[in-house]
Amino acid sequence: MLDRISLILVIIGALNWGSIGIFSFDIVAWIFGGQTAILSRIIYTLVALAGIWCISLLFRKDELVEGHR
Repeated sequence: MLDRISLILVIIGALNWGSIGIFSFDIVAWIFGGQTAILSRIIYTLVALAGIWCISLLFRKDELVEGHR
């Protein structure tokens, strides 16, 4: 379950970075009141933690990753 939540957060982060790169528009900051707003900072932190967690997916054996389906 933690793997799926982390993956969802990483996808949200990737989409946000894509919108920044293509349109110069930060979706998270827009929704939560700016880059320095506490809610935005929480989302940024959760996305970063999820990205760190997803690094572990690279080092798991194939059987373990497939067993979560």
